[in-house]
Amino acid sequence: MALTATLHTLRIALSDADRGVYEALELRVARHPSENIPYMLTRVLAYCLFWEPDIAFSKGISTADEPAVWVRTLDGRVKLWIDVGHPSADRLHRASKASERVVVCTYQEPKVLQRMLAGERIHRVQDIELIAMPQELLRGLEATVEKRMDWEVVVTGGQLYVTSGGATYEGAPSRGPLLPDA
Repeated sequence: MALTATLHTLRIALSDADRGVYEALELRVARHPSENIPYMLTRVLAYCLFWEPDIAFSKGISTADEPAVWVRTLDGRVKLWIDVGHPSADRLHRASKASERVVVCTYQEPKVLQRMLAGERIHRVQDIELIAMPQELLRGLEATVEKRMDWEVVVTGGQLYVTSGGATYEGAPSRGPLLPDA
């Protein structure tokens, strides 16, 4: 029997003072059986960090030609492509050709990804952003994951605060170019 996705329901009070975004979000996040919890948490946090009215989760980890999170225009063009983890150079090359903006959010060591991609052919590599989620924040949140969760997400001064299960976890996502020398 095939394993099915686990559905997580999140109610998020989002306060992003850095961008002037204040929203009440209700998300249903399907976690594929092969998707680990840090990947799912990074996907949800990326959704919050880049929230805008047309943002959406894609079909998921098993769909090779879609990102984890994206923003599409009314005419179907991809405005923002957000990949999670360590995408391949080929995937990023295609994403950069298909989208106005590409961001990689990783929950792993960013230097490993940068070494893997160094010297590879990637369209507009200098424009691709890399965000590394703080490990201490992800570890703390991982212990609170349930099927139904209430979060308060606050972004201020580049710092990320997430309150879940009565505890607050914090950290500053590191931001920079995908390849510093590109």
